[in-house]
Amino acid sequence: MPISVLLVDDEPLVRAGLRAVLETQGDIQVVGEASDGAAVVPLVRQLRPDVIAMDVRMPLLDGIEATRAVLRTVRQPPKILVVTTFENDEYVYRALRAGADGFLLKRARPAEIVHAVRLIAEGESLLFPAAVRSLAAEYGNNAARKALDRAALTEREAAVLRLMARGLTNAEIAGQLIVGTETVKSHVSAVLAKLGARDRTQAVIAAYESGFVAPA
Repeated sequence: MPISVLLVDDEPLVRAGLRAVLETQGDIQVVGEASDGAAVVPLVRQLRPDVIAMDVRMPLLDGIEATRAVLRTVRQPPKILVVTTFENDEYVYRALRAGADGFLLKRARPAEIVHAVRLIAEGESLLFPAAVRSLAAEYGNNAARKALDRAALTEREAAVLRLMARGLTNAEIAGQLIVGTETVKSHVSAVLAKLGARDRTQAVIAAYESGFVAPA
C-alpha cells in the first residue's frame, strides 16, 4: 500500500509544490489538502493518512495546536512532519515537543522531501538541525535531568539514545554498534518505555533537555 499523505499549508503554491514532488513516487499518494490546522482533525478522521505534512505557522490554528489536537483526539494518529521556512524557529521546537515526529524545510530538495516522508512513515525521526538542538538544551531543567536519572538506562540503551539523538536510523545504529537491527529495535523500545516517551522524537528531546546529550 502506498504511503498516504495529507498536506496542510495556508499557501496554495506550497501545497501544489509538495503534491507535485510526492506524486512522482509510486509508493506515495497525496490523499487530501487543507489550508489551516483547524481542518486537520476532521480530515484525518475521514482520510486516515499515514503522514501529515503540516506548516507550523497558519492563521487560525497553527501546526503546534493542530498537532496537539490530532494526538489528543485521534486513535492511532498519523505521523506528523512539520514543514517550516526557518530551521531555528522556536515554533518548530514547540511543535516537536507537542508530539510532531520530525521537520522538513520548505526549501528542501525533492529527493529530501520524499526521503523525509518515507522516514517518518517508517517511524524513524529526522535529524534535528543544530539550532533546534540548541533550543532543546536551553530548555533543560532539573526535572528533565531527574527523569533521565530515574530511567536508569543500561550502558547499551544509553549508547542507543546518543545515536538516536544524532539522527541515526535503526540500521545505522546497528552498524555503529555491530549488532542486528532487531536488537536495536528492542533497545529503542526499552529506551522509550523507560523515558515514558511517545516516540523517538520525544526521547531525543528528553536527551537534550536533560543534558544527557549536548548540542554539537
